[in-house]
Amino acid sequence: MELLLIIAVAVGVLAYVHYNKIVSAYNRVQRAWSDVLTYERQKIKVLDVLEPQVAGFQEYESQLLEKIVGLRTAITSLPSVADGDALKSVDQGTKALLGGLNLAFEAYPDLKSAGLLNNLMREVAEQESNIGGAITLFNLSVENFNNTIQLFPGSVVNQLTLKKSLITPFSDSQASAGFGYKPNF
Repeated sequence: MELLLIIAVAVGVLAYVHYNKIVSAYNRVQRAWSDVLTYERQKIKVLDVLEPQVAGFQEYESQLLEKIVGLRTAITSLPSVADGDALKSVDQGTKALLGGLNLAFEAYPDLKSAGLLNNLMREVAEQESNIGGAITLFNLSVENFNNTIQLFPGSVVNQLTLKKSLITPFSDSQASAGFGYKPNF
């Protein structure tokens, strides 16, 4: 009888520990996703200043204004729950915007004299760098969480108690298409 009690207590402690690991890992993913959203929303602040500046040069490049508005809309529509797939349209919009601004600077030398516009371009690029770092941390947290709910005994604890689903990490299909090396998994 004592042996059964010891086994029951051991299993209970093991379940308790893994339950807490799952909750902790899930919370880290949500915090990492919040960091990504924070940087994306900071980029909106820069876009809000950039938009009137580009509007002044609309005769040169009317598509830039559309890209800024589209990017702001995509950022504000990001879900509050972690979802790597949702970030793809924002990432593509940022790349399109930066490419358009670079083309405008090259095509119209008088835009280069606008110091404010240059500073805003640097700020957008810096925000994009911050977002890249936040995405790296997000994907690391997603990997840790997914491992926690897939590996034994966490998988059993998850199925019996929390029933959390796998979270999709962010991936950039355009960037990965440019690599010659493809892992064989």
